Amino acid sequence: AFAGEIFDTHKEGCAYVKEHAMFKCDQHFDIVIASNSGYPLDQNLYQTVKGMSAASKIVKKDGHIIMVSECADGFPDHGKFAEIFKMADTPQGILELIHDPNIKEVDQWQVQKQASIQTFANVHVYSELTDQQLKDSMLIPTSNIKHTIQELEHRYGRKLTIGVMPQGPLTIPYVEDK
Repeated sequence: AFAGEIFDTHKEGCAYVKEHAMFKCDQHFDIVIASNSGYPLDQNLYQTVKGMSAASKIVKKDGHIIMVSECADGFPDHGKFAEIFKMADTPQGILELIHDPNIKEVDQWQVQKQASIQTFANVHVYSELTDQQLKDSMLIPTSNIKHTIQELEHRYGRKLTIGVMPQGPLTIPYVEDK
């Protein structure tokens, strides 16, 4: 806890968080592999967006995020998360839909976050979800992370830079502007 003059205290608190919760990376990466930090954060796809969001901070534009998240609870079945993805054909379409003032759905903010990430990077998911469930959520299924990396290196014709985030959303990665 921090107390005292508001601006000095805020600055001190921010410095503490940067030292203890943030991780500086020297570069953005072609591929970022991230877990969702295990249970309970990996219980469903809705929660998995938190790890995607963290990984998106250090992936290159048009790069690839590979999320590793069990998703034993599915999307989940409650809420509107899965239903909203059926309302458009692309992540950009989802964002346009959500910006329509007539559309107000429970869980749309998490769908918006995922769609925003997907307009920046490709998102692969290794989970207990079926390939069709992932495709219905506009994600790329993967059943073998090593094979996915090899396919991407073959596609781009070079070794790719890879960042790994074993604690996923519990890490705040960043690349300082130069």
